[in-house]
Amino acid sequence: MNYKKVIKNQLEEFQSNGFGRTFTPIYRRKESFPFTEIDFSGESKFQENFNSNTTIWCSNDYLNMSHHPAVIDRMIEIIKTVGTGSGGTRNISGSTPYHNQLESDLAKFHKRERGLIFTSAYVANQTTLATLCKRLKGIQVFSDELNHASLIEGIKNSKADCSIFRHNDLDHLEELLKSTEENIPKIIVFESLYSMDGTETNISDYVALAKKYDALTYLDEVHAVGLYGAGGRGVAYKNGVSNDIDIINGTLAKGFGQIGGYIVGDDTMIDFIRSFAPGFIFTTSMMPSIAAASSKSISIVESLDEKREDIFNKAKYIRNRLTDLKIPFVDSDSHIIPLLAYSTSKAKAYSRKLLDDHNIYIQPIFYPTVPRDSARLRITVTPKHTKDDINHLLNALSMVWNQNNIVMRATKSKPIALQV
Repeated sequence: MNYKKVIKNQLEEFQSNGFGRTFTPIYRRKESFPFTEIDFSGESKFQENFNSNTTIWCSNDYLNMSHHPAVIDRMIEIIKTVGTGSGGTRNISGSTPYHNQLESDLAKFHKRERGLIFTSAYVANQTTLATLCKRLKGIQVFSDELNHASLIEGIKNSKADCSIFRHNDLDHLEELLKSTEENIPKIIVFESLYSMDGTETNISDYVALAKKYDALTYLDEVHAVGLYGAGGRGVAYKNGVSNDIDIINGTLAKGFGQIGGYIVGDDTMIDFIRSFAPGFIFTTSMMPSIAAASSKSISIVESLDEKREDIFNKAKYIRNRLTDLKIPFVDSDSHIIPLLAYSTSKAKAYSRKLLDDHNIYIQPIFYPTVPRDSARLRITVTPKHTKDDINHLLNALSMVWNQNNIVMRATKSKPIALQV
């Protein structure tokens, strides 16, 4: 078999359908964010001096914590003290006081018994679910149809039976739970905030169903941690049911502005994953400096209620103005605002036009990240975006979208992802 030809044919077909991806090099200086310089030279050279004239509107550094002086100082301090790498896996010389402290800080932050850190939230989801569902023989998984790829891959890797329920449809979930034998182990896998639509989940209702049908719960809080609930502890905490969730997954890369992922839960559950999960055991641990910087970030994020309120006020203002301007978007009450272009080609064209004509960078998102014909540009607001930045954005969006007469096809109750 000509393997190279087979691979090349698949790649060419993918690209010819408009699904090829371009990774844009960005010079993201802490002094100038959200303004930046974007390099399209293809050389990706580091520049000492450049003019920051492009506004980023799609960062997931939601609270700008990667630029916080105290977090930066803490990372530099630890690098100067212990170097860059960890020196091994967690069970072979790669555990440091900084790793242990971060796990303790995460447990305390979520008010749970124990935490466990991973190299990314993707790895945390994938290896935790694969491990749990493999070792609980005969388990039946119930997964929201819009769950993140990391959750889906974890379930697939476990080879457990899985029932897919319609997005945030508790009636459908209960139908599936009812049809499952009572003595079969069960787990409900869902997210608190779905990043492609910005839809928030009423976690209390899921907890009630889980208790009624004796099911475990696995909750991904990646896009909520740092922004939702008192101290940024997430939607489950906001709903008052954080301690009723068996495993909560979070990230250090968004609300905390670093890199890495984690889970929290009760001592026995976390020790179970720590003991059996290959994605935790057989990989070098995160840099000690990242662990220390993450701990510092957590301690600061808890006190940022004013910044959280500022983000939501700005997002609400943008949505109101988008409605006035008749620009289509997926409506919600979250900090995420997806602008609908529908076709992949239009999403790419709009993104490039915003950049070329208005110095605004919003990365287009299309299949397979979202369903076909629901391509979009997703806005995320940060504390560093000013009112002038917002008005500049709205004026630019009006010019780009209204030239094409795109009409709104999405509401809070029917996000676009459910219509395709």
